[in-house]
Amino acid sequence: MYSQKVMEHFMKPRNVGVIEDADGVGEVGNPVCGDIMKIYIKVKDNRIVDAKFMTFGCGAAIASSSMATELIKGKTVDEAWEVSNASVAEALEGLPPIKMHCSVLAEEGIHKAINDYRKKQGLEPWAEERGAHHALHTGAAETQETRS
Repeated sequence: MYSQKVMEHFMKPRNVGVIEDADGVGEVGNPVCGDIMKIYIKVKDNRIVDAKFMTFGCGAAIASSSMATELIKGKTVDEAWEVSNASVAEALEGLPPIKMHCSVLAEEGIHKAINDYRKKQGLEPWAEERGAHHALHTGAAETQETRS
């Protein structure tokens, strides 16, 4: 049912914890399944130098959070914004269709953390043209974002 990569990130998640002086924090949840995800980022010179997460949820939610933080560490804020739910699922070597919402939460958590960082810097938050939920339900592989 789950790939070896999902099991690895569930059993030994990377980057679990809180960044006390985080530059951006994104909290998202799915009321249907009860998953709650909080992503913390530390930014220096427009690059994410650290990312951590705290997730209450199923194994796929924990694995998605772990992989998402791995994917954004070291990237510029712009590059991290482009990490999609599809890229999280692909990096995990796939998620069952019923668990794809976990990768959507990861993408949304990244976006909220980045927008929290942007607001704290006195910048306008970036808006999504169409949300990740739309891409999930239409089968689109990627989401399109526009920046203000």
